[in-house]
Amino acid sequence: MDGPGRQFHDQNGVSMAIPFSEFMADALYGLTGFYTTGGRAGRRGDFITSPEVGPLFGVVVARFLDTEWQRLGCPDPFTVVDAGAGPGTLARSVLAATPECSAAMRYVAVDVSDAQRVQHPDGIESMATMPDAPFDGVIIANELLDNLPFGLAVHDDGWREAFVVELPDGRLVEQLSARFDPVPSVLPGVASLGARAPIQNDAHDWVADACSRLGRGTLIAIDYASVTTAGMALRPWRDWLRTYRGHARGEHYLTEPGSQDITTEVAIDQLPEPDAVRSQAQWLQLHGIIELVEEGKRYWEAHAARPDLAAIKMRSRVSEAEALLDPTGLGAFTVLEWRA
Repeated sequence: MDGPGRQFHDQNGVSMAIPFSEFMADALYGLTGFYTTGGRAGRRGDFITSPEVGPLFGVVVARFLDTEWQRLGCPDPFTVVDAGAGPGTLARSVLAATPECSAAMRYVAVDVSDAQRVQHPDGIESMATMPDAPFDGVIIANELLDNLPFGLAVHDDGWREAFVVELPDGRLVEQLSARFDPVPSVLPGVASLGARAPIQNDAHDWVADACSRLGRGTLIAIDYASVTTAGMALRPWRDWLRTYRGHARGEHYLTEPGSQDITTEVAIDQLPEPDAVRSQAQWLQLHGIIELVEEGKRYWEAHAARPDLAAIKMRSRVSEAEALLDPTGLGAFTVLEWRA
């Protein structure tokens, strides 16, 4: 049996173990991986992210883009990179919001999946890789870092790395390596038997590379996150290592690879040190979501007797804001900022 895009046997047919990070990369982005074959965010997809709640999130992002454009002296071009853009929902909302920077804005939606890029809207650049550096502008990574492949450390008489191997009957199981030497510094020195933690080298490298592409500007990453890796190791691993399919929690991450999303909380202490850390609720409030909701209420009240489509959209800002600011849901996501 083969994994999605990777052989679990060498050229001589001998079974071999692969690091969990490689298994995850294939399960999500391999030839028959989850995102390759159509898994995506959206109401008709497998999970909801902030842009899919409605257009309000994109309107707030558009306000943020105008603030950054003005802070940088109104450069032209002003490059906005939507990294991990999925089907382009955020791009549509930002374009519809017609920010002041529109005439100077070069909007680049980046996604490795052909199935995602084919859905991108007109009026933007759709790319599989990040644009060449340097450029002035903003990079937005909304729920991207949690999907980057990560290593998996397991405590069993010391910290060991988890590998994935296929048994003769076709089942996939974990196999632990020898102890880490040296032990990654983010892992706690004392842990209970079976404790787990992610090793997020790909996320660290992605942030560092993205920052290096900015001549002037800001990278923002929005995700569910934890302050420390050690804190994650103290929690049940199913709290932070999750699978999703059809708007519900999926099965064990080794079950039917390619059929479900695999995701983790982002350990902030494994990333380059950010310049700012806020909750999504705080970030949205900082960039005007309350004012936008009040504007929506006033527009609805003025047009409620004979509501048009614009009035209905304005009225929906109330419920969208409730979801985006929810302290038990999307509002608790973390927004990390790095400035160049």
